[in-house]
Amino acid sequence: MKVREDSGLARLVSGAEARAFTSLGTSDGCCPLLHRLEEIPLEVLRQRESKWLDMLNNWDKWMAKKHKKIRLRCQKGIPPSLRGRAWQYLSGGKVKLQQNPGKFDVSLPSFLHPTLPSMFLGWASSCGSNSPYANLDLSRGPGMGQDLFRVLKAYTLYRPEEGYCQAQAPIAAVLLMHMPAEQAFWCLVQICEKYLPGYYSEKLEAIQLDGEILFSLLQKVSPVAHKHLSRQKIDPLLYMTEWFMCAFARTLPWSSVLRVWDMFFCEGVKIIFRVGLVLLKHALGSPEKLKACQGQYETIEQLRSLSPKIMQEAFLVQEGQVGGASFSTLPGCSQD
Repeated sequence: MKVREDSGLARLVSGAEARAFTSLGTSDGCCPLLHRLEEIPLEVLRQRESKWLDMLNNWDKWMAKKHKKIRLRCQKGIPPSLRGRAWQYLSGGKVKLQQNPGKFDVSLPSFLHPTLPSMFLGWASSCGSNSPYANLDLSRGPGMGQDLFRVLKAYTLYRPEEGYCQAQAPIAAVLLMHMPAEQAFWCLVQICEKYLPGYYSEKLEAIQLDGEILFSLLQKVSPVAHKHLSRQKIDPLLYMTEWFMCAFARTLPWSSVLRVWDMFFCEGVKIIFRVGLVLLKHALGSPEKLKACQGQYETIEQLRSLSPKIMQEAFLVQEGQVGGASFSTLPGCSQD
């Protein structure tokens, strides 16, 4: 079993350079839509739950004949009470679990790799006390922290040729907030193998390729931002690696993460591209915004300190759908 800290990427979840996960769920006062679900009238929420229950109870029929309707409902947002179950159906994690009964427990022998616990503890301790990830602190004993360890350890044993990549920790953590460990494990498998294949391999070839695709798309979506990044000679890996490998779990406010993931599980990686393009366009897409970005350092800092406005869920969904027409021209981003 390999345990690796990707060169240049270890900062994602450990050490003083880590920005940890304090941006998740800690934007109180900055993001009016952080608790947007509370603003939905109860009757509307109940109607959505009823519709989703009908879909989930007749999933094969809906997938075969009404996939467009499922996509539209995912864009509106999955009801919180059914989100975990819906993610399992959308990702195919439920089918994987049914095809591999008991394999998750079998994958957990009694020995522990000596490096893994310290890695997870270091990651957990970097979380802010108000972050949704705070409950995952392994030092607190039984609970979600141990489930996180179990899921990530199981994956390293399930795919020993890949080993453990630190960017998988926030992915697993979000899943564990919505489902038990075994279901989270199979959803993680689907994300790593179906949605983001090659992202967590040792050479990171897939993430490099998608960085080039993102940059090509940016030329169409925002020529101003594309020209600026080209002039500054800023490699896409410097700003999109964390976004894509963590599926924005470390970047966006919590409500926006959930909304993006609802669409991501339904439509795939093109949702990650769309969100990335929205952020780049509205962070660097005008001369006024570029006044504060005279050099590489200032530009990277601008992308690390995004305006709360452009990270709101409603803004991301609206802007992402408006810009969706650009995606039919490049590999891996075709429309359904």
